[in-house]
Amino acid sequence: MKENKYDDPQFFEQYSKMSRSVQGLDGAGEWHELKKLLPDFSGKSVLDLGCGFGWHCRYAVEQGAAYVTGVDLSERMLKKAEEMTRSPSIQYIHSSIEDFPYPENSFDIVISSLALHYVENYTEVCRKIFNSLREGGCFVLSVEHPIFTAQGKQDWHYGTDGNPLHWPVDHYFTEGIRQAGFLGNDVVKYHRTLTTYLNTLTETGFSLCRVVEPQPDSSMLDIPGMKDELRRPMMLIIQARKTPHLF
Repeated sequence: MKENKYDDPQFFEQYSKMSRSVQGLDGAGEWHELKKLLPDFSGKSVLDLGCGFGWHCRYAVEQGAAYVTGVDLSERMLKKAEEMTRSPSIQYIHSSIEDFPYPENSFDIVISSLALHYVENYTEVCRKIFNSLREGGCFVLSVEHPIFTAQGKQDWHYGTDGNPLHWPVDHYFTEGIRQAGFLGNDVVKYHRTLTTYLNTLTETGFSLCRVVEPQPDSSMLDIPGMKDELRRPMMLIIQARKTPHLF
């Protein structure tokens, strides 16, 4: 069974207090870079994997998407998303990313924001996404950066004064399960190297378009702790396309 911490009442309460949960896309430190990689939504069919509160689903409709399907394993997440959604063009589906049926040649755009590091079989999911996209379709994903996930604990090494000295990186090439600390809980995530994230996309048929290691927007640097986000990458954003191959 897939782990679903987000339906734990205490965990969900803590998550709901995060800036990205309260302020939406403007409260997400990577949004100023992620939105640059999103294609034109006009008249498009969109799939959002790990949609959470539905922020990207609603943004897609606001930008002209014809139809959006949001998928999430958390019933609490989906309930909140439905409460915040007024558009008949958005459908929310309760499913894990792995078990969603992925109808073939059905979507023009697939988005997955900070969800695929919870998925064990990244290769299989990429293959399913590729098959569900129409020719020329776009896949934009963000994940926690491999430097961020490698050591597992996901915390700074602190000095005696309590200030962060450095970010520990260890066992980088050993892919697999990590017991990460998040919002005071142990959460199962899956570490992969940068090579795996990129090569898996090309091996399943995608053409890579853009790769971004986002830094916080300058307008957010006054937020406590945000300047430390300039010391190591926390996230990785990739844009890929399903394009015809001529060989």
